[in-house]
Amino acid sequence: MSYYEHHLFFCNNQRAPGGRGCCNDKGATEAREHAKARIKALRLNRPGKVRVNQAGCMERCEEGPCLAVYPDAVWYTYRNTADIDEIIDRHLLHGQTVERLRLPDQPPRIRSG
Repeated sequence: MSYYEHHLFFCNNQRAPGGRGCCNDKGATEAREHAKARIKALRLNRPGKVRVNQAGCMERCEEGPCLAVYPDAVWYTYRNTADIDEIIDRHLLHGQTVERLRLPDQPPRIRSG
């Protein structure tokens, strides 16, 4: 058994202005703080349960702000705190993937030429 049942990794990368953008410009830090508070309110913030982590760039910023749930290896995007709550409620509490927010498992195909 793992030390934690689930890890939520939030991309909190911050790039310089004028570049390709980043998750932190799309509210990632606030989303992570909301998730941490929600996990604490649900009393899931202890060993054996859930850990909310900050990550550097996870190379998916173009797909929206992202978070990954491990060990399930499910990646999500989100638009607001209601989406974060839905991921926590459905995925972490009930084991259901939130398909409308799920990012593809495979990277986009890179065109040659």
